[in-house]
Amino acid sequence: MKKKHPIAIIGGGPAGLRAAEIAAEAGAIVTIYEAMPSVGRKFLIAGKSGLNLTNGEVWSAFMEKYSGTALPKPLWKSILDQFDNQALRKWAAELGIETFEASSGKVFPKPIDGVIRAAPLLRRWVEKLRSLGVVFKTRHQWLGFDSDGHATFEYEGQHLSTQHHTTILALGGASWPQTGSDGKWTSILESHGIEIMRLQAANCGWEVDWPEGILREAEGLPMKNLLISAGAHKRHGELVITQYGLEGGPIYRLGPAIRSQENPEIIIDFKPDVSHQELVNKMGNVKKNFIREARRRWKLDPATCAILKLMPNRGPWKTTAQLAQEVKNCRIPLTRPRPLNEAISSAGGISWHELDDNLMLNKLPGVYVAGEMIDWEAPTGGYLLQACFATGSYVGNAVSQLPTQRP
Repeated sequence: MKKKHPIAIIGGGPAGLRAAEIAAEAGAIVTIYEAMPSVGRKFLIAGKSGLNLTNGEVWSAFMEKYSGTALPKPLWKSILDQFDNQALRKWAAELGIETFEASSGKVFPKPIDGVIRAAPLLRRWVEKLRSLGVVFKTRHQWLGFDSDGHATFEYEGQHLSTQHHTTILALGGASWPQTGSDGKWTSILESHGIEIMRLQAANCGWEVDWPEGILREAEGLPMKNLLISAGAHKRHGELVITQYGLEGGPIYRLGPAIRSQENPEIIIDFKPDVSHQELVNKMGNVKKNFIREARRRWKLDPATCAILKLMPNRGPWKTTAQLAQEVKNCRIPLTRPRPLNEAISSAGGISWHELDDNLMLNKLPGVYVAGEMIDWEAPTGGYLLQACFATGSYVGNAVSQLPTQRP
């Protein structure tokens, strides 16, 4: 790439910063436009829970964690293979940030003074980008493209038009809008005839119409060692009863399966390691006070007992076999996911058929996209950030191969 190759990157999250890094290392003149006063705000939010950069899972299993409408698996594999979980750890190490893999497989920066922080990594990353000549223009709200195809922005009450050889959009999804990921870009791209799969809450809790009695007895209490099913999909783990419904890793991961149901629900097996018959045997000759005896003999937690006792249209329990069946197969109707602005991430985004193999928009030549704007979805556990880094790397490499003039 010749030195005079101006590239605009709109969005200063991990995908945009990584694309800038790759392009600048290849010799491009890169300008990052960010609507917020500083870059990496959602990155720092993620750091409050430890900055789970990636996951040490075997790569073939890692790849299976991703979904999306018509996700092109060969292309998606190629994108992630170019910057995999080991490459991400090596990249952090080159910035002076060593990482470690927890027993869960999650990969974090090593603690500093006993605390895992995102700020040191982001600070060193920005310093590297500045050393490569990357220019940061914050408080620039993207408005779209003018009639000549130039990106336009609002800055301090004025409308600005900029000229760049190539534009990379890395504007995120629509979760955590206070960090700048507000999804407003969808209307801009739709005005150009680009299909956007509706942005929906992902990795979030689901609402349940709990009876008041359950909330009185069990709000805030955990239910551990569960097997939760949504259709054919199953996950082990822990759930917490909240005022509005259920929270917890398993229900986050089951989000795509739950959303696909006409009448969303989950099925909970509260004792997945014990068979129905074993539960019946443990109750012996109990003929009454079934919940009280089940709590003691089956070692049920208070939250589970509240559900068994107070969910509508269940019971009253007349036999231990009947109660055991409910313990092994408890249906919880769900009403809706939590609001998108509370979700960890969003599902949906730019339809894959709108992109070429370099992630350029077919209807906007010279405009590429990266990160959560595209219609892919992943659970928490390091998979979200990994894909943001990988798509940013992929697009950065793609624009680095371009001639200095558009065809």
